[in-house]
Amino acid sequence: MNTDHTFEIFLVTVPGLEQVLCDEALEQGFTGATAQPGGVAFLGNWTDVWRANLVLRGATRVLARIGGFMAFHLAQLDKRSRKFPFGDLLRADVPLRVQVTTKASKIYHARAAAQRIETALTDTHGLTLDPEAALVLKARIDDNQVQFSLDTSGESLHKRGHKEAVGKAPMRETLAALMLRQAGYHGTEPVLDPMCGSGTFVIEAAEIASGLQPGRSRSFAFQDLANFDAAAFDALKSHPDKAPPAQFYGSDRDAGAIRMARANAERAGITDITRFENHAAGEITPPDGPAGLVIVNPPYGARIGNKNLLYPLYGTLGQTLLTRFKGWRVALVTSEPSLAKATALPWKPQGPAIAHGGTKVWLWQTPPLR
Repeated sequence: MNTDHTFEIFLVTVPGLEQVLCDEALEQGFTGATAQPGGVAFLGNWTDVWRANLVLRGATRVLARIGGFMAFHLAQLDKRSRKFPFGDLLRADVPLRVQVTTKASKIYHARAAAQRIETALTDTHGLTLDPEAALVLKARIDDNQVQFSLDTSGESLHKRGHKEAVGKAPMRETLAALMLRQAGYHGTEPVLDPMCGSGTFVIEAAEIASGLQPGRSRSFAFQDLANFDAAAFDALKSHPDKAPPAQFYGSDRDAGAIRMARANAERAGITDITRFENHAAGEITPPDGPAGLVIVNPPYGARIGNKNLLYPLYGTLGQTLLTRFKGWRVALVTSEPSLAKATALPWKPQGPAIAHGGTKVWLWQTPPLR
């Protein structure tokens, strides 16, 4: 399967933010991208797969849908799997693992189906299986149609490769990037997070403003496929040297979190445009210069247990922002609408629910404060 062959590419993302990722994909030149439940789909080639992993901030994984066939029973699945051209993409020296899901099909036992596919891969195609392998072949059997996909990312794309230190309730980089976009941030204004933890919102905002590719510091599963062209992939990497038009600020009452944030910013190469300070959220003041975006992921009921203890915190935060941050927009993440309302900030209508850490959260947003 050469790099010019066109097939469906599926970008996995956080449920509730599919359209936000779709907007990013279209902006990055992935034409024809459409939002679907759980992600975004478009037609492309292997160069598009490589580039999607490298440049998209909101995608969790990039799946290459490499083909399939009809199968109504296990013997047919076995026979047709042996004839499928897996060798065009998969190397005998690179282990992989198989994941199967079934829905509304005569083949209803996923484990039995996986065993047939695995046997075909080892006996006919000479491939190596390993239950811990980074490379995953996914088989979806839906209405008797078998669809093979390769997870081309390997580790989840929120692992940028340069953030090592995380706090107790970390915001994933992919989710932070989508929330920044949902809040109207496009890299041209200052961003401040008064409860920054290990600095995810601040670092993502600074990287966006700097034009840094999110996948620049890591490896991907597609680099172990038979059709990978290292020189062509290197040509997709950019090395921007533009000076961002804004600065990016984080603060936290936890001195350990600030140390982590500074270390993460240094590894990301954005120390010059970020500033992290150790103090409580009620002590924040706006930096010199134009107004921008305050974005914050404070503690909430699902993470703390007793949300009644949090109302004073939210009230203080809201009063601080209303008093000192005229002209700034605010975006706040919480699972509890009552906590958001306790800030007394002029929220826009509540947006869609977002899946985060096994619970539902919302990104509450204000217009510029007056």
